[in-house]
Amino acid sequence: MVPRFSQFPLMPLSSVLLPNQATALHLFEARYVGLLSECIAKNLPFGIALIREGREVGDPDVEPYLVGTFARFVARKTISDRRIHAIALGEGRFRIRSLDRSEPLLKASVEPILESRWVATERNQNLLDEARAAFRSHLETVFGGSDVGLRVARECDPMTLSFSIAGCLDVPAGKLQRLLEMTDTAERLEEMIPLMEMQTHAFAMTAQPTHLDLYAEYLSSN
Repeated sequence: MVPRFSQFPLMPLSSVLLPNQATALHLFEARYVGLLSECIAKNLPFGIALIREGREVGDPDVEPYLVGTFARFVARKTISDRRIHAIALGEGRFRIRSLDRSEPLLKASVEPILESRWVATERNQNLLDEARAAFRSHLETVFGGSDVGLRVARECDPMTLSFSIAGCLDVPAGKLQRLLEMTDTAERLEEMIPLMEMQTHAFAMTAQPTHLDLYAEYLSSN
């Protein structure tokens, strides 16, 4: 558990990182190349937050949203002396309490965000069943003609399922940020089910080509 008001290096991005979601990062600014080296050497997490105002590169006055996601580097590939491709994996969420701009690398004092306890009421169980069905239908629509085995990963965990669905939604970053900030799994599922159903219907109508790597964490080779 992260202590209240712990300080972490922060990487403001123009995209939202969700818990249990991987993101590809192209690092070339010295502050972020240094961050990667330190985090990997010491196995430390850092913070990623969506930019509310400002630019992703070289903006000392960038303003992030107050809710972000802890991340950990899990892979890297050196392209040149000053360029690195890296993969970071989202973990838990945090709320920013203050920002420290005294160094080139932005830092934030944060406290962890806890999800409300899932209560297995009849309403919540119905929501969970609907979400599982909508997600499975989406995957079957997307990969119905592909030679892959389909499964919904970790479907016994309602919160993880909700963020897995959110990661597949084709919605603006601001909408994903709203889902990230929610602390009630049932509320998140209720908002996402119709979005997932509409996206599945639109995909079925347009039959756009599928990139398997985008959905790899939800697919089984069996």
